Amino acid sequence: MIMDNENFPGSIEISLQTAEKWTKAFQNNIEIEDSKKKVNAFLIPRESLEAVLALKTEAVRAYMGINDNNEKTLLFVGANKDETGIYRDVFGTSETEKEPNEDEDISIVYDASRPCPPYGDPNSPLQN
Repeated sequence: MIMDNENFPGSIEISLQTAEKWTKAFQNNIEIEDSKKKVNAFLIPRESLEAVLALKTEAVRAYMGINDNNEKTLLFVGANKDETGIYRDVFGTSETEKEPNEDEDISIVYDASRPCPPYGDPNSPLQN
C-alpha cells in the first residue's frame, strides 16, 4: 500500500522529557520486525536539520525513538567533543515550549521525521 506523503506533524521541537520517553520506548521494544513493518529510511524535514545545525556544534547525533503515534522516529541533538574526546549531547532551547508557570526555557531536541515505509519513494532504487 502506497500512502501519500502528508504534511510533517506539528512542531519539530519536542521536550527533552518527551525525547527520553520515546527513546526508552524504542530501546525497550523487543518486537521482531517483518519486512512489511521494517523501517529502512526516514523522511526528515529540512527545518529539523537547519534547527540542529543552528546550534553550531561539531557534530549531530540522531537517536532512535518511538513516538506517541507508535511510529519510529529520529531525534536530533547537537554534539561537541569534550576534553576526554567524548562527544557530549547539546540540546536546543525553545521559548515556545515552556513548562506551565515557568519562565525558563526548557531543553529540546528536534524531530518530525517520518518512517519509510509508509512515507518512502516507491520508485527509489533504495526502497525495497
